Amino acid sequence: MKGKLSYPLAMMDVMGSEPLDRAIELLEKANANLEPELLSAPDARELLGLYSRVEKLGAFGKVALARKVDDAAEIARIAGISVGKAKETVSTGRVLESAAPLNEAMRCGEISFDQAAEIARAEGSAPGASRELLATASEQSFRVLKDKARRIKLEAEQHHDLASRQHAARSARAYSDALGMIHIHLALEPHIGTPIVARAEAEAARLARAARGQDTLEDFERHTADAYAKALSRPGSTKSRSRRPELVVLVSHEVAKRGWTEVRKGEVCKIPGIGPVSPQVAREIADDAFLNGVFFDGKDLRQFARWTRHIPVEVAVALELGPAPSFDGVACVDCGNRFRTEFDHMQPRNAKGPTSNGNLRPRCWKCHRAKTASDRKSGKLTPPEP
Repeated sequence: MKGKLSYPLAMMDVMGSEPLDRAIELLEKANANLEPELLSAPDARELLGLYSRVEKLGAFGKVALARKVDDAAEIARIAGISVGKAKETVSTGRVLESAAPLNEAMRCGEISFDQAAEIARAEGSAPGASRELLATASEQSFRVLKDKARRIKLEAEQHHDLASRQHAARSARAYSDALGMIHIHLALEPHIGTPIVARAEAEAARLARAARGQDTLEDFERHTADAYAKALSRPGSTKSRSRRPELVVLVSHEVAKRGWTEVRKGEVCKIPGIGPVSPQVAREIADDAFLNGVFFDGKDLRQFARWTRHIPVEVAVALELGPAPSFDGVACVDCGNRFRTEFDHMQPRNAKGPTSNGNLRPRCWKCHRAKTASDRKSGKLTPPEP
């Protein structure tokens, strides 16, 4: 019996504590010798990659062991993190038990804890989703991964009373910070929050146009704050109209034909780019709004073209839905950002490029400006010869 007890402890010394002690010692020496000011930018990037790999490898051990400890308060104390982060660590570890691809990716240090946590949340709602999301994590930015994981999770939960849980989760709170600024946090259901945000961003865009030269992201956030303040303090005072529809709800025809009662596999009832809504909510919106019908052949929308700067409403609606057949809304084709997207002419408008959904691609404000600058430098903005 004594031998049986001592064997695992001996194995722990060989496989756990001793190698980690050596790794910690080497890392301490590396830290002591690290002088970033003396490094070139390429060398700094290379070392940053190595430190990031060390952090990813360490994340696997924390997640695996947190599952065994299973006490958020104690984990928070040991790791020096918040209790909320400790709970997330435990829940991620539980998913690793049944998700072999995710477990292996963390074990080998291929993904970070934040990436693993997003994938684990989606895997918990849609078993098997981790393979697809791991491929996304290796090719795309964290922003794109997070958005895709959120969409997969919501679509999987749409059939499990998601609407009731969203309604119960609505909340509002306010607090002041060290500067005396008032922070207002609202959690609203998708069909309530989406048009409010659309109106505020339309007003912010108007303010940004009026304030010439103030075109950074921070400037736009300030304009957005002004728009919300104006709308909340003087209801009805924000009259800016967006060129885009404030709210689009995409509903499969079969859902409406059955009486707006349920959404079956292969069908949709959602706000593109935001997530699912209940068919009952969609019906209420349809009863109180102009109805736009969009037809597609399962692969692509009908093509619309118009050789003007203005985007016709039917083209704007088609573009806002995102690529068929998933219709997940629009995101910047360069960085994946969904905030403050604009439609960029692939063949520039100055070069007689058509305003059609075949020639328009979504780009965030920053990437749009970068692409325009590149087109100008390469001469693409020059009108063609008659």
